[in-house]
Formats: sequence, C-alpha cells, structure tokens
Amino acid sequence: MKIFGFEKLQVWQKSRQTSIKIYKATANFPSEAVPAGRQERFGLTSQMRRAAISISSNIAEGTGRHSNKDKARFTEIAYGSALELLNQCILSNDLEFLNEEKYLELRQNLTEITAMLDGLYKSQISK
Repeated sequence: MKIFGFEKLQVWQKSRQTSIKIYKATANFPSEAVPAGRQERFGLTSQMRRAAISISSNIAEGTGRHSNKDKARFTEIAYGSALELLNQCILSNDLEFLNEEKYLELRQNLTEITAMLDGLYKSQISK
C-alpha cells in the first residue's frame, strides 16, 4: 500500500487524532441546547466536526498541489479551521457542553497544531 506524503506529516497525524477527540467529545453534547431549544446535533456539533475534519483535509489536499504558493494557501485554510474549532471549543466550554479538562486538552492540541501549521507555512513560502 502506498503511503502519501501528508500521512507522514506530524501535523496531519495530530489533526487527525484531534478530529477523533472532537467526534467523541461532541457525542456527549445535549440533543437540545437550553438557549432557544435548537437541536445541537445540527448546530454546534456539526460545525465542530466539520472544522476538525477541515484541518487534516486541507493539509492533505495541499500536499497534492505543485506550487509552494498553492501548498501554503491550503495550510492557511487549515490554520483558519483550527482557529474556528478553538472558538467553538471555547463556546462549548462556556455552555458547559465540554468540561474544563476536555476543553483544556483540546485547546492544547489546537495550540500545538497551529504552531506546526505555522512552521509548515513558513517552510512553504521560503522555498
């Protein structure tokens, strides 16, 4: 079986692991949010899952691009998705959907991912 370049990147591996953590954490979100009675299954849960998947997906897609400019653009998008997910984690903690321990764990993961993405981006634009 062929191993693609993105699979070897620590940032892709870390973001993939974080996606799994997000799926598990959001499985425990309430089926309805207290404010406005909205179905959380189609709100914050879905948004967080999509943002988490977007990080690793954009890293993977970027490695398939030929120019460093294109690769760097996908790294920027992944970075933006990581910040979006961090915002959603903060809100989830505020709403008490995520306990403090899980929130801090996810925040630490996202801090590491953004640092790795920053390094990847700098290496792509310096070539």
